[in-house]
Amino acid sequence: MEAVSQPVKRDAVEVSNRIWTIPNALSFLRLLGVPVFFVLIIRQYDIAAVVLLAVASLTDWVDGRIARRFNQITRLGQMLDPAADRLYIFATVLGLAIREIIPWWLLALLVGRDLMLALFVLPALRSRGYASLPVNFIGKAGTFCLLYALPLVLLGAGPWVISPASRIIGWAFAIWGVYLYWWAGLMYLKQSRELVGRAPASPGR
Repeated sequence: MEAVSQPVKRDAVEVSNRIWTIPNALSFLRLLGVPVFFVLIIRQYDIAAVVLLAVASLTDWVDGRIARRFNQITRLGQMLDPAADRLYIFATVLGLAIREIIPWWLLALLVGRDLMLALFVLPALRSRGYASLPVNFIGKAGTFCLLYALPLVLLGAGPWVISPASRIIGWAFAIWGVYLYWWAGLMYLKQSRELVGRAPASPGR
């Protein structure tokens, strides 16, 4: 049986409360790109949308390197980075569903997983004084697959030479991504239930 990852106490990680840092500025810019990205998909500027997503992914990598290299890890940044990833995934899936490139049930699966975490995992953690569970490898792999799958599925709907191959590879990544996304979500649910069973509630809760 796999060992349960230890959750992160709110005061266990030495992070800054600063707002104006270079990594946070890059994260804000990435978030501002989400509505632009969505409009590009809806208006069928597919190449521009894929380029914007590639730039957003690059800034995600850069701000992480800067934060670790120059000790600029902040609480705000820890919230912005996963939020940006989820918003780009949601914007892509919603846009593709509206254009009837992917089925609506795929959107429901992805939103349902995050809704499950919001309703059951986060309240359990906060009741025990924890901020979050560590992001596990399966969760990272699922997010990685989806961030690569959806642009490929988008390109696969186009008239370009690469479209047939993009469609096949994109759907392969998408299927694995949804599977891993839910696997990680169920692991978080299991870990939070075990935590509730063995940890006393925080004072005042």
